[in-house]
Amino acid sequence: MNSKDNMSDNQINIKFPDGAMKQYPLGTTGMQIASDISEGLARNAVGILVDGKTLDLTVKLTKNIEDFKILTFKDQEGQEIFRHSSAHLLAQAVTRLFPEAKLTIGPVVEEGFYYDIDHPPFKEEDLTKIETEMKKIAKEKLPVTRHEATYTEAKKIFKDNKYKIELLEEFEKENPNEKVSYYQQGEFKDLCRGPHVPNTGVLKAIKLTKLAGAYWRANAKNKQLQRIYGISYPDKKELNQYLALIEEAKKRDHRKIGKDLELYTFHEYSPGSPFFFPKGTEIYLQLMNFVREEYKKRGYEEVITPLLYDKELWETSGHWDHYKDDMFVIKVDDREFSMKPMNCPSHALMYKTKTRSYKDLPWRVADFAPLHRNELKGVLGGLTRVRKFSQDDAHIFCTEEQMQQEIFDLLDFVHYIYADIFKMEYEIGLSTRPEKAMGEPELWVKAEDALKIALNKKNMIYKINEGDGAFYGPKIDIEIKDALGRKWQLATIQLDFQMPLRFKATYEGEDGTKHTPIMIHRAILGSLERFIGILVEHYAGKFPLWISPEQVRVLIIADRHQIFADRVVEELKEAGIRVTKDYKAETLNKKIRNAQLDQVNYILVIGDKEEEQESVNVRTRDNEIHGTKKLEDFKKQLIKEIKDKK
Repeated sequence: MNSKDNMSDNQINIKFPDGAMKQYPLGTTGMQIASDISEGLARNAVGILVDGKTLDLTVKLTKNIEDFKILTFKDQEGQEIFRHSSAHLLAQAVTRLFPEAKLTIGPVVEEGFYYDIDHPPFKEEDLTKIETEMKKIAKEKLPVTRHEATYTEAKKIFKDNKYKIELLEEFEKENPNEKVSYYQQGEFKDLCRGPHVPNTGVLKAIKLTKLAGAYWRANAKNKQLQRIYGISYPDKKELNQYLALIEEAKKRDHRKIGKDLELYTFHEYSPGSPFFFPKGTEIYLQLMNFVREEYKKRGYEEVITPLLYDKELWETSGHWDHYKDDMFVIKVDDREFSMKPMNCPSHALMYKTKTRSYKDLPWRVADFAPLHRNELKGVLGGLTRVRKFSQDDAHIFCTEEQMQQEIFDLLDFVHYIYADIFKMEYEIGLSTRPEKAMGEPELWVKAEDALKIALNKKNMIYKINEGDGAFYGPKIDIEIKDALGRKWQLATIQLDFQMPLRFKATYEGEDGTKHTPIMIHRAILGSLERFIGILVEHYAGKFPLWISPEQVRVLIIADRHQIFADRVVEELKEAGIRVTKDYKAETLNKKIRNAQLDQVNYILVIGDKEEEQESVNVRTRDNEIHGTKKLEDFKKQLIKEIKDKK
């Protein structure tokens, strides 16, 4: 349909998402098409999608289009256009208020947008001024127009900004014969590929959210810039809903709750390495024990491996070439060693310690060893981005014939953990060969096809993440949604044809010859530290009974009830219940309130009546009063609730 034979001299054919085809005059714009469809669509349009490419609404269409869509904020591409335009609005407001500021880049991110600016540190009150100026510019409804320029022309336009000049010189080196584009709104110009909204008046609801420091090009050797974050929506109602969500997220911040509940702490002497207090350690151990029980059911064997390795291991695995910048490298015996950032090479070494047969496979080897990754200090954030962590990590060595069933089983494992146990929704992404990949392309195609077949046979909906695979193989990534609808990448299933080849790992096949096993890298919870941080926020510190660090707290009304209360505590402990007692000389209401603030699942009050009847008066952290129950009956109730993982 895109051939000139099917296009008259002054008409073009446009195919819409519903399959409908319509003719428009040559040179028609996306805005004109939106207006032709409906006034409401024209009012909400922010861009167009033309055969997979996003463009401005003002672009004149000069050829037949087989895939055309008007983009609004409801579309992912539309949101990106809207928020990138918001970043330009932010930059324009900054340059109006602070003419000495030098702009660098202003991309869209998952939580809105930001702009990095070379300027002395801004203050919180500066954000209010900038936000006010942004709203003023939006009301001016300035047309946003795209322009093209030669490199020479562009360097003249941005001659006073060394950052833009640096970018232009890079572009020129990569594409010397092309022109560059910039966008203009009023007096403001910015180097940009676009597309953008048609005018600043579209950007009705904007909020600047925070300030941060950031190095130019994310390189600590470069100058530190001021990063201003913001969020934007088409109307105030959606913005207010988002801000309410943010306030709720602040209340659930795992760093705050972790401190309040004495779960873990952090110290500048060991950045990115959490210290777990006894309660936090209990959660950690319960998760590990839960996974270990699942391993027994699913045929895994657990191993313990070293943390420090000669660089020769990492050269063999490929990590030295592809991952060295993220590793902690130290000198040992005048040789370079590294703390391990992942377990796969050590498991490959263990695999090779003996001759293996196809009858020995699959070998499912699990490892909770501490891992260390040299994350930049500026991106460390509580438990969700750390330098020292442990994973529920495992590697499966299998034959090609076994591979598909192993992937099926792993997908079932993921569903059991997230849907059945933690009641979380999840989404699946298939990440394909990255630009700097290791190994032959043919093996990558084979590995990607195997993952696609598994997902399709399981009737699972997934998106393709082009070029986002690991350097050694494609992977299935699992994103979960927490109680606030936020997405977190946790579980991963990675198919690796490369590493067994590099380690010369083999097994004797049924045909009596040597074969190379396939290696499946997998983690279900992922980093235990990260998972705990997400759980804290998901449950707002109100953990389900089975992983709660303090399941029961026993309170007494008077000192004379202490003997029976001690018996209750001991019986519950013998049943495996995590129970504490509070016999302090305080009012009962205060002790109940303290237990509720500590998020204890069940609070037992013991007085004369309870002692006489050998019972306990039960209430919950949410102040639900269950009343008096026989101790034996209550104990059975707890045991069942823990077993059922509720």
